[in-house]
Amino acid sequence: MMAIGASALQTTLTRPSVFLTQRNLGVTMASFVHESDRSLSSKLSSSSHVSSVPNANQRFITNRPRIQKFVTKSMSEGSESKSTSQLSIDLRGKRAFIAGVADDNGYGWAIAKSLAAAGAEILVGTWVPALNIFEMSLRRGKFDASRVLPDGSLMEITKVYPLDAVFDNLEEVPEDIKANKRYAGASNWTVQEVAELVKKDFGSIDILVHSLANGPEVTKPLLETSRKGYLAAVSASSYSFVSLLKHFLPIMNPGGSSISLTYIASERIIPGYGGGMSSAKAALESDTKVLAFEAGRKNKIRVNTISAGPLGSRAAKAIGFIDTMIDYSFANAPLQKELSADEVGNTAAFLASPLASAITGALIYVDNGLNAMGVGVDSPCFKDLNIPTSEN
Repeated sequence: MMAIGASALQTTLTRPSVFLTQRNLGVTMASFVHESDRSLSSKLSSSSHVSSVPNANQRFITNRPRIQKFVTKSMSEGSESKSTSQLSIDLRGKRAFIAGVADDNGYGWAIAKSLAAAGAEILVGTWVPALNIFEMSLRRGKFDASRVLPDGSLMEITKVYPLDAVFDNLEEVPEDIKANKRYAGASNWTVQEVAELVKKDFGSIDILVHSLANGPEVTKPLLETSRKGYLAAVSASSYSFVSLLKHFLPIMNPGGSSISLTYIASERIIPGYGGGMSSAKAALESDTKVLAFEAGRKNKIRVNTISAGPLGSRAAKAIGFIDTMIDYSFANAPLQKELSADEVGNTAAFLASPLASAITGALIYVDNGLNAMGVGVDSPCFKDLNIPTSEN
């Protein structure tokens, strides 16, 4: 199985709205990616970083205020002029390749929008079986509402490439995959081939985003996970990042940036997030540090990863209790507010910009502070404590 931003089990995807996403538990939600992109809260992409987790069937009753829309200002063509005294994220003249975008419902899409709003040219890699539907939806305008940028223009995707990041080159592809009807008509979709095509088409890139994750046995406890399922999760969710950077590094301009998406299950126990996915995310975070050294010394490329909080994506829905995790996060995180995919996207834009020129090998949490909690404060054992809430 392939790890992509909008299919199977990706951990890091959610649906961005026109400006800031407003989570609605009733909306459709993305597959499993960061990173994923992201899984519990990430069966893809999305992620819940917690110390204690409620029973999957338990529902938290919270009175969550409606999230207020606001626009993150960034430099882009057509945006109004800004005072020279203001800092701004300016990615004009930069080109980004985002692996793991297959619809407008995930972290990969949100990152693409933020990079585009800052002026970057956008290229995307889409899982081969999802390619036709994605391109058709783009042509028919089904994503137009989600393409609106802060200045009112629409995000443009310069080119969409078929991509299956589980395979480095064509020689590694099994015959049953080559003969699969979902791959019929597609070519040059392995990591090496895509990197070569991007070089041929554009010469170079400045930003590489890994928003991929997949664990075919994610719903199984680790003790019940097969060797095949475990290795598949690591291959699709962590080695795919190594492979992408390995093949794209030669065409990345010095001073560029590479970003992946991870999940707190790499360092905390998240019951229900199994199948080796927690191990895969731990490997991804370790690789981030090593790759930061190697890519930094070799080509002055910065490498960072974003650990995103729980979001209601179709990917996360595959695990079955993402709504519970979102409620848990709201009840227990230091910031009692809904997490937006655009907040992850804006963080990626910052990390890709010159403003983050000294940041590499870093793990950045974007989860309303949930990662800092050691206990769940909604536990009955704290009922007599005067714990402040957003209503107080």
